[in-house]
Amino acid sequence: MENKRTKTKWLLGIIGVVILAGGILRWVVFQPYLIPTPSMEPGMAPGDHILVNRLSYRFWAPTRGDVVVFAFPKDLKRTFVKRVIAAEGETVELRDNKVFVNGDAIPEPYVKPGDYPPYGPERVPEGKVFVLGDNRRESEDSREWGLLPKNYLLGKAWLVYYPFQRFRFISRAS
Repeated sequence: MENKRTKTKWLLGIIGVVILAGGILRWVVFQPYLIPTPSMEPGMAPGDHILVNRLSYRFWAPTRGDVVVFAFPKDLKRTFVKRVIAAEGETVELRDNKVFVNGDAIPEPYVKPGDYPPYGPERVPEGKVFVLGDNRRESEDSREWGLLPKNYLLGKAWLVYYPFQRFRFISRAS
């Protein structure tokens, strides 16, 4: 009888540790976010739920193509989701419905087709990134409010987990 109680205590202890670790991982490493607007279509639609790795930019610099969650520069209580188009030291320009970084057109298979106005050229200084939504016609981004300070980055989007039929890992090409 004593042996059964000991096993039960161990099992409950292990379950408690797993639940605690899951909670810590959820709030320290992975944070859920909701896509509220069509600015990231077609890859992410309004109502999509994503998981964001909050530790990414504590160890690595953001790079072109990363989908990031950040505090909105005009209202730090709000969060936005956009794609890094140009990092520190790069020059970005939008013309003829294409994006040029350092003078070269970059491939953007994730962009929703449509016209958008020219921008730049502008050199991205140290400590900042240039971000755009994938749906350029429906996105409030660096073209409107300027370059994003890197310290506003909250994390890198990792996967779409809901709705289940849209489940997928988020890559630089999607």
